Amino acid sequence: MTDGKEREYVLGTHEDEVERLGLQHRIWRNEALSCWKRSGITVGSKVLDVGAGPGYATVDLAEIVGPSGRVVGVERSSHFLDTARARCAGRGLANVDLRELDLMTDPIGVTGMDASWCRWVASFVASPQTLVASIASALRVGGMAGFHEYGAYKSWSLAPRGKFLAEVVAEVEASWRAAGGDPDVGMTLPSLLHEAGMKVRHMRPIVWILRPSDYGWRWPAVFLEVQIRRLGEMRHKDPSWAESVRREFEEAEKNPHAIIVTPLVLEIVAERMA
Repeated sequence: MTDGKEREYVLGTHEDEVERLGLQHRIWRNEALSCWKRSGITVGSKVLDVGAGPGYATVDLAEIVGPSGRVVGVERSSHFLDTARARCAGRGLANVDLRELDLMTDPIGVTGMDASWCRWVASFVASPQTLVASIASALRVGGMAGFHEYGAYKSWSLAPRGKFLAEVVAEVEASWRAAGGDPDVGMTLPSLLHEAGMKVRHMRPIVWILRPSDYGWRWPAVFLEVQIRRLGEMRHKDPSWAESVRREFEEAEKNPHAIIVTPLVLEIVAERMA
C-alpha cells in the first residue's frame, strides 16, 4: 500500500494541474456522459472511478448513481485525494469511497462493480496489462468498462503549421515514455481487454477541430502552458525555447482562421464476459 508520501506524476499534482484538470473535465464532460450512458451507468449503479484525480468525474458519477448507488474512486496522489474529498464533502455526497493506492502494486480491493471509468490513466502507467486486469477483476460478470485513451498523440497539430508545437508534442511523448507510459496506448487496449476476458462492445474515435474562438481551444492552450513550464522544471528545455512556443501560439490565437486538430482519443466500452 502507499506510504503517505505524495506520488509525483509526469504532469505534476500541483494546484495549476488541479485547475487544468477541472477545465479539461468541463470541456470533455459531454463526451464522458455519453460514454457513461453507453456503459449503462444509471441510478443505483456501483461504479469504479480509476485514477480519480481531484474528483471532477467522481462527483458527476456520484450524482448520477444517487444515494442508492456507490462510487469507489482510486487514486495514487494524496493531494488529489484531499481535493476530491473536499469536493465531495462540499456537495454533500455520502455515496463515495475514495482510496489511496498505486494501481501498479496495490489491489483495488472491490469486486462486483457494475461499471468502471478510466480516462487518460492507461497512457501513464508502467503496465496497461496490469491496469486492465485489475479493472476486469473489480467488475461483475456483465459489468462494463469505459475508457478514453489517446491512440495517436502525434495527430495533435496546428494550422498554419508551426515549428514549436510539433517540438512540444515530441517532448511530451518522450517524457511520458521515459516515465514508463505509452501516449498511444488506446491502440493496444482492445487486445488487452480480450486477454482479460472482456469483449469490446463499442469503439469510436474522438478528434476535434477547434478555432481560437471555441471554448474547447482552452483545453490544448492551457495544457500547452502547463506542459512547457513543466518541461522547464525538469530542465528538458530552456526559457528561450518556452518563450518561442508561447509566441508561436499567441500568433495562432490572433488568427481567426487558425485551427487546432486535437490528439486522437479512442472511446472504448468493454463487457466482462466471465
